[in-house]
Amino acid sequence: MSGKEKNHEESTRMIILGPSSRLSSSELVQRLHLLGLPLTIKSTCYGALVHGDTETVMEAVRKIRSLDPTNIFTKERGFPPGDPRRCRGHRGAAREGYHQLEKEFKLLGYVGEALERPQKAEPEKKEKVSVDEFRDVVERSLKSRQKT
Repeated sequence: MSGKEKNHEESTRMIILGPSSRLSSSELVQRLHLLGLPLTIKSTCYGALVHGDTETVMEAVRKIRSLDPTNIFTKERGFPPGDPRRCRGHRGAAREGYHQLEKEFKLLGYVGEALERPQKAEPEKKEKVSVDEFRDVVERSLKSRQKT
């Protein structure tokens, strides 16, 4: 590889608008295009897919998230937009993972709310189980197995 050649890694990110986002999907896509970055941008029902050089994709994500940081979320997608292995147009059904995304979307309102109003939380300190208590649990478990 010569000094001029660069190792380009590409990635695809899903940009997901939370339920309280101030942006619509079409506004999100328009803002992405206005960045003027060399990316493939695809509008989706949940926001957008962005594909390109990894550094450029992450630059776009940082800039877009700054518009509404508590309501714009992102995660990596393993395939670029239109990839026949995942594209609904080629497969004729919802793509794999869509139902997982649906479940995640339902939680984003809570995540956004927590980001807007963070609170200090103290985890409960769990005490170690004594050897005697552990032995008692094991013995009870073994006795209940013998009865069945």
